[in-house]
Amino acid sequence: MAKNSAHYAFWPKRLPHAITIPATSLWDNLETSARRYPHKAALVFFGQVLTYVELQHKAERLAAYLQELGVQKGDRVVLNMQNCPQLVIAHFAILRANAVVVPVNPMNRAEELKHYITDPDARVAITTADLALELAQARDTLAPAQRLAHVVVTHFTDAFDPQAAGDQAPPTAWTDWLQTRHAMPQLQGGQVHTWDAAMAFAGPVPELTVGPDDLALLPYTSGTTGLPKGCMHPHSTIMHNAIASGLWGNGTSENVTLMVVPMFHITGMVSLMHTNIVCGATMVIMPRWDRELAGRLIARWQVTHWTNIPTMVIDLMASPQFDQFDLSSLVYIGGGGAAMPQAVAQRLWEQFGLRYCEGYGLTETAAPSHSNPPDAPKQQCLGIPFMGVDARVVDPDTLAELAPGEQGEIIQCGPQIFRGYWKRPDATADVFVEIDGKRFLRSGDLGHVDADGYFFLTDRIKRMINASGFKVWPAEVEALMFRHPAVQEACIISTKDSYRGESVKAVIVLRPTHKGLVSEQDMIAWCRENMAVYKVPRTVQFVDSLPKSGAGKVMWRKLQDLESQGT
Repeated sequence: MAKNSAHYAFWPKRLPHAITIPATSLWDNLETSARRYPHKAALVFFGQVLTYVELQHKAERLAAYLQELGVQKGDRVVLNMQNCPQLVIAHFAILRANAVVVPVNPMNRAEELKHYITDPDARVAITTADLALELAQARDTLAPAQRLAHVVVTHFTDAFDPQAAGDQAPPTAWTDWLQTRHAMPQLQGGQVHTWDAAMAFAGPVPELTVGPDDLALLPYTSGTTGLPKGCMHPHSTIMHNAIASGLWGNGTSENVTLMVVPMFHITGMVSLMHTNIVCGATMVIMPRWDRELAGRLIARWQVTHWTNIPTMVIDLMASPQFDQFDLSSLVYIGGGGAAMPQAVAQRLWEQFGLRYCEGYGLTETAAPSHSNPPDAPKQQCLGIPFMGVDARVVDPDTLAELAPGEQGEIIQCGPQIFRGYWKRPDATADVFVEIDGKRFLRSGDLGHVDADGYFFLTDRIKRMINASGFKVWPAEVEALMFRHPAVQEACIISTKDSYRGESVKAVIVLRPTHKGLVSEQDMIAWCRENMAVYKVPRTVQFVDSLPKSGAGKVMWRKLQDLESQGT
C-alpha cells in the first residue's frame, strides 16, 4: 500500500490497486492468444495481414534457426529495426529461444552501434537490409573476439506486397527505402543469413525453459555520464506492465491499435506490443510517422486505440486532409514524452470527445510508472501512480518526503522496476534507496504532487534534452563530438523549439589549427554522419572558451541559463 493514497479517489472503479501476474514467460502470452484467436489479425502492414497463428509459427521457426546459429539460454541478441512485422516476429523468437532481446534504436550510426554489440557480448543480430551495412561497419571495426558471428537480414517487402497495398501503400517518399532490395553486407569472418532461409528452416524448436525471473530484455538508457547502460528486465517486470496497461486502457481482443510509436522504445515495446499480444488485439503497424497515411489507416481499420507523442497529433490535425479522415472509431488516445499543449487537448475533447491521457515512465520502469486515469485525466500532468506503484516526492538531499505542492525528486517502488544496470553495480547502487523497508528507484526528475495525488514534472536533476519525446543525453553527444578532429571542447545544451519542444545546441571551442576552416554547417553535417538524427545539433555556436568551475569542470548550467534567457 502506498503511503499516500489521495489518488485512489480518482482510481478507475473497475480496477484493483494491484494485480497478480501470471507465473509464466512472455512467450506464453503469444502462444495463448494464438490458441484463442488463431485466425484473427494480429499484425497489419500496408494492407498485408498476419494472423496470430501465423505470427506464432514464424516466431517458432526463427527461434529454431537462432538455436541452429548457437543461441543458448540467456544469450543476448541484438534487434535493430524500424516498426515492421519482422520486429515482432524476431522479438518473440528471441524470447522463444530462451534468449534476451537487446533492442537498438535504428537511427544509431556505426560509431554508436559498437557499444550495443560489445557491452551485452552479443554474437547474433537481426536487422533490416537498410540498416545492415551500418551494423556490419560497426561490427567489422571491433576486435575479432568482440564481433557478431551472425547477422540475420530481412527486407521490408518480406512482409508486404507493394503492388497489393492500394490506398494503404506507403508514401511515395518511402518507396526506395521500403522496396529496394538493398545489398547484403559481407562480414569478415562472420555469416549473413536471409530472412527467407530462417523462415524455411524446419529444425526443432528449442524447449522453453525460461520463467518469470529469467532475463528477458536489455534495453539501453543513457545518462549524465558515460556510455548507455543496459537495464535488466526479467519476464516478470515486462509481464506486469503489459497486463496492467491492458487493464488500464480497457484492453480487449477487439482493440485495434495504431502502432507508430517505435517498438524499439520501452513504451512501444511494452505498453503497445506486449499489451496488445496479451489482449489478442490487432496492431496496425507504421514504420515511421506520416500524417496522411495515419489518417487513412485509422479510418480503414477503424482504429480504437492510439498511443503517440503529442507532435504526431499536432501534425495530423494540421493536415489539409484532416476533415476527410474518419476518426470516429477512436475511443482512447494518449501518450507521453512531452506535454500535450492545452489548446490541442481541448480541441480533441470538443471535436471528438477524446480526453488525451498522458503518462510517465522510464526505461528502468518498463514504461509507465504513472498514468492519467482514462476517465479523470488532468492536462499536462504525469498522472497518478500506476497499478502496484508507490510513488513519492522527496527532498533530493535528505530523502524526506515533501508535502503536496512542494518540488522534489520523484521516486517509485513497484513490481515493474528493473533489477539493475548490466555490468554496472556502481550505477545500480546510485539509483536505489531504501525507505520504510522498501527499495525505491530515484528518477532524477523533479516534480510535485497535488492535493488529489496527481504528479507533475517541473524540472530535471539529470541533464537531459527532450526532443519530440526522444531523450538526448548531452554527455553522450559530447563524447561523439570529441571524435571530430576540429573539436577542442564541446558542451551540449537545449534550445527552445516551437515544434519539437526542445532541440540540441552545441557550443564548441575549435582547435587553433582548425579555426576558420570549419563552419557550423560542416559540423552539423559531420554529426549527421556519425550519430542518430535526433541527437544531431540543430544549431552550433563557436566560442573562444567555455565557462569552467574552480575544479575545471565545464559549467553547462551557466550556458543553459544564458540560452534560456536568450543572451
